[in-house]
Amino acid sequence: MAAPTKAAHDASSPPCSLPGVLDRLDRLTDWEKRPRGGMRVGLGPMRDLLARLGDPQACLPVVHVGGTKGKGSVCALIEAGLMRAGLRVGRYASPHVESVTERVCLQGIPVGAARLAGALTRALDAHEAARRGGTAGADATWFDVLTAAGFTLFGEAGLDWAVVEVGLGGRLDSTNAVDGKVAVITNIGLEHTEILGHTRAAIAAEKVGILKPGAALVTTLPPDDEAGAVVAARAAALGCPVLRPATAPSASIAAENAALAGLVLDRLGAGGVRGRDGAPLHAGLLDAAARASASLPGRLERRVIRTARGPVPVVLDGAHVPFNLAAVLHDLGGDPTLAGPCTALVALAGDKDAAGFLAVLARHAAAIVGTEMPERRGHAAAALRALAAGEGVEAEAVALPEAGLARATELAARRGGWLLVTGSLHLVGALRGSTGLE
Repeated sequence: MAAPTKAAHDASSPPCSLPGVLDRLDRLTDWEKRPRGGMRVGLGPMRDLLARLGDPQACLPVVHVGGTKGKGSVCALIEAGLMRAGLRVGRYASPHVESVTERVCLQGIPVGAARLAGALTRALDAHEAARRGGTAGADATWFDVLTAAGFTLFGEAGLDWAVVEVGLGGRLDSTNAVDGKVAVITNIGLEHTEILGHTRAAIAAEKVGILKPGAALVTTLPPDDEAGAVVAARAAALGCPVLRPATAPSASIAAENAALAGLVLDRLGAGGVRGRDGAPLHAGLLDAAARASASLPGRLERRVIRTARGPVPVVLDGAHVPFNLAAVLHDLGGDPTLAGPCTALVALAGDKDAAGFLAVLARHAAAIVGTEMPERRGHAAAALRALAAGEGVEAEAVALPEAGLARATELAARRGGWLLVTGSLHLVGALRGSTGLE
């Protein structure tokens, strides 16, 4: 194990601006912005970085959350419940929607730019030391360094608990340097198949890699499901209990997420974790106020755009896999405030199932506008238009997101309907500050 670097302990280092530090960070490999077929595997670089930073995660009680969809919302709900109990909580999340500071939250608030810059500087210094020393940390990626910085901030904050969202997969994800007391697998769908495998069973084997001996597994997956059987077998091999919420098959996304988070709180309480008032943690901490405080940008987010034809209701949701989009549309379909036909503005990363996604969307949308995400690897707007048109729905291509939003709004207003912006949290982030979006 490498000795902690001086930067890990030197609180008197001069402050750095976050943009300058991010420029330094951006020189590292960022798999969020490039094809992932060549992703390296192994946690060696991450563990080396953390060792050089004094292993800030070693004494951190963690709830570790993985799965295909709902990870971020479940993390936010668990965070809200822990905070309602009076505990000091950190949350690590990815990706961010508008600012990288969103990825590291303390007491529900994104960490300040100067504080994140300081932690990133120390993590980058640890990376440079690893390069000079020729150790594993020399191969650290953008996400490794950012995750190490987040854990460093958590270690310094004197937290009671940290809630950590998996970035991609689980077994080899940078966040898997922690030992979670509870592991959550929200659900399993086909995504990142070039890395995780081409079946739900193979993907489940990667995602359940966050489960550690002595932990409990909380999941929606039934034991007779293809993916559920895999996670249950892993839990049995490790001697870990498996807990499943009792939700109806027709439960909304919000209800299912709340049930998972509530079960985590119940498990912690049964294990002796108590709030500041001395009472065991329990699902009842997730009352209406706590659930409302856990809302995240780009997850069924409601906005409006005012036009000459009247206001157009807008829903921003980063769903990017077919089964999650279907759930989103099912929930929105029962909303009386979304009258008239749906027009959708869509951008999708290049590793997403565009054909499957648009097949689901075409069953609900009257018109689809394909667009692209600047500086992101993605499907071309024209390709999305062609796929949508092949499903028999009116389709257009507008490469620039702002122009695409304007065109999709015009189509929705003309029909007296509403607008769904979907396919990517990066698209949502690019448009949340758009003029006219209230």
